[in-house]
Amino acid sequence: MNRRRFVLQSLGASLALPGLPSLMAKSVGGNSAVQAAKGAGAGARRFVAVGNLLGFQVDQLFPGTTGKAYEKTTLLEPLWENRKHMTVYRGLDHGIKGGHFAVHSFLSGVLNSEAQNRPDGNVTIDQFIADEVGFQTRFPSLTVGSEGGIHGGCQIAWTKSGVRVPPIEGPAELFDRLFVSDTKERQVRRIQENRLQASILDTVLEDANGLSKRVNREDKEKLDEYFTSIRDVEKRLELRQRWASLPKPKAPFEKPADKNTVEDLPMLYELIALALQTDSTRVATLEIGGSFLPQNLGIDKSYHGLSHHGNDKAAIADLITLEKYQTLHFGKFISRLAKIQDGDQTLLDSTSVIFGSGMGNANSHKNSDLPIILAGGGYRHGEFRQVESSGINKVPLCNLFVDIAQRMGLETDAFGNSTGTFA
Repeated sequence: MNRRRFVLQSLGASLALPGLPSLMAKSVGGNSAVQAAKGAGAGARRFVAVGNLLGFQVDQLFPGTTGKAYEKTTLLEPLWENRKHMTVYRGLDHGIKGGHFAVHSFLSGVLNSEAQNRPDGNVTIDQFIADEVGFQTRFPSLTVGSEGGIHGGCQIAWTKSGVRVPPIEGPAELFDRLFVSDTKERQVRRIQENRLQASILDTVLEDANGLSKRVNREDKEKLDEYFTSIRDVEKRLELRQRWASLPKPKAPFEKPADKNTVEDLPMLYELIALALQTDSTRVATLEIGGSFLPQNLGIDKSYHGLSHHGNDKAAIADLITLEKYQTLHFGKFISRLAKIQDGDQTLLDSTSVIFGSGMGNANSHKNSDLPIILAGGGYRHGEFRQVESSGINKVPLCNLFVDIAQRMGLETDAFGNSTGTFA
């Protein structure tokens, strides 16, 4: 049993069996066959989410006029040439509190501390989508971020089994993932490893056939959670087997060097665009967090410290400099996708891109009135929309996630704390 756990953990998921008071057993199991399918390639639906850990100066972001005639604001200025490709929303949030710790609910709508008793836990919309469409590409999803900074590093993406998706840290690592193939010797070893792991997993699943029939209801719920982890392993193993011997796309340029989050940001966006263009993945997330160093923009203070500005004018001015830099490169990313042909349309037409934060106002630790911009995806854009933010008609951000998931081809009418579809 210890050997099984060791090998299966190498797939990135710990499969230690939970304690079952009603049956002191050491067997594990699950049953879910991952179906192979060919990717649609050109014209396929894609999703990208860009999250900021420390929010934006919303009074410098949101216009005062709704509709198509909305005015240019300080933080929207770098995006102005792309306004026909995007919609700015105000009033969307998850209706939760928690300050910095609630920021990690940006793509889930669920606090980590409240995820245990939910069927899908605190799964984020990127992983929710990747579970359905990820088998069509080499990488079900790509999570890019930093383990540095505050509050435990990058936590933008979470699986249904409650596991944080560790980030790809920097352009060099992302470049290797996308374009650098294993040596022939390494490919042979991977094939052998996959066969061994498949054999072990078959044995694990066989052990489970009679286990679920011999436990009480409480332990059955624990096993159901455990089976979710097993299914995650199945999917990863099937993907590894499928892509092990297939060459990766040819690199369009030499491997970039890691510098720092500020200077790396343009290259990270470029590599994500290439990942979508080569159909290496259809789901990607990028988190801009505590390792975003203001010093690289000539500001001798910490980003986190600046976010608690206390209405100090100099600190706010520095924050606006940092935030304009972020909206500038987001705008360039949108422009890049709009210039890439994808079948009969552009890559931006086929890619829904969310840009925003789980923090509305970092100075007061508010997680309401989130800054949200939606670009691409075939939506009708060019507006500033104010949605109902309170009362029985409140529109949760998760309603928009439901709509995005449906456009990705998922048959779902609920996600997170959604209350319906997005009008």
